[in-house]
Amino acid sequence: MPVLTRLIPSPVSVDIAAGALDNLGGLLADQRISSSGRLAVAISNGSGTALRERLAPALPGAEWYEVCGGTIDAAVGLADAMRSGHYDAVVGLGGGKIIDVAKYAAARVGLPMVAVATNLAHDGICSPVSTLDNDAGRGSYGVPTPIALVVDLDVIRDAPLRYVRSGIGDAVSNLSAIADWELSRRETGEQVDGLAAAMARQAGEAVLRHPGGCGDDAFLTVLAEALVLSGIAMTIAGHTRPSSGACHEISHALDILYPGRSAPHGDQVGLGAAFAMHLRGARDDCLLIADVLRRHGLPVLPGDIGFSTEEFVSAVAFAPRTRPGRYTILEHLDLSNDEIRDAYADYVKTIGS
Repeated sequence: MPVLTRLIPSPVSVDIAAGALDNLGGLLADQRISSSGRLAVAISNGSGTALRERLAPALPGAEWYEVCGGTIDAAVGLADAMRSGHYDAVVGLGGGKIIDVAKYAAARVGLPMVAVATNLAHDGICSPVSTLDNDAGRGSYGVPTPIALVVDLDVIRDAPLRYVRSGIGDAVSNLSAIADWELSRRETGEQVDGLAAAMARQAGEAVLRHPGGCGDDAFLTVLAEALVLSGIAMTIAGHTRPSSGACHEISHALDILYPGRSAPHGDQVGLGAAFAMHLRGARDDCLLIADVLRRHGLPVLPGDIGFSTEEFVSAVAFAPRTRPGRYTILEHLDLSNDEIRDAYADYVKTIGS
């Protein structure tokens, strides 16, 4: 008997709407995530603290934990603090760092996790990965996908614009990541999960081709949905391939080589995606990505985020070392520093300075 279907881990509820936070308690009860209201809520000392005052009356059974930083130590500390609480679920309320800490801590104590995103900076809001700082720099840790996701568009609009822009770069970079995955299938025989690839590609295309701007609810809804779909695509694939290729290798290299100077993740992967498209000879795709990044105020040149040409060349040369065993256009071309420098000069001519 052939396997005719497969089960896909995914949130039982995704609520993306203006005012969505007003129904958080009802959503948790209706979905039987926490009918008793016994919740551990992880917040930052920024946006989370401000929202606590608003949400506390609607969550009388919740205990609030303030988390400092997105580190593995913070996540382990949160897990240890929650062990004696007899909670139904963990709620991560805040940006990417808080959600990643909450995902890891929830997995450590065996509780379902609800992601309440206060910005749309990257696709980690619904992914099976927690990216946390550790003694060696930064690591990615496998965790269960959030059981529910809430995105209140009123809150997203109040967040700094740079967070929305970063999410745009992360979503659009899917297109480069999928091109790398398909290249690896042709060159190395790596298996591509067609459903995961289709989901990640359509998420990127939806953001790339939407005519709206960062202040439009229609555009913010599409962006939030794209980031959710990207996370689910990674869950389906069982790894980050649907959303991470040469674009992310370049970003990781910038983080490693120039700590303390790196730009927001989405800014770097968006730039990396445009350059990777140029390297693979996809001129029209490169131009389209660069034009969309520019329209939304994202960088298309390393100088836009404070890196010199030589620093960018060094990062591209170093990039394959950040993901050993991953095959992308960078591993395929295996360019020398001089060749990268020439390719970058041609890229600048192609997209215009």
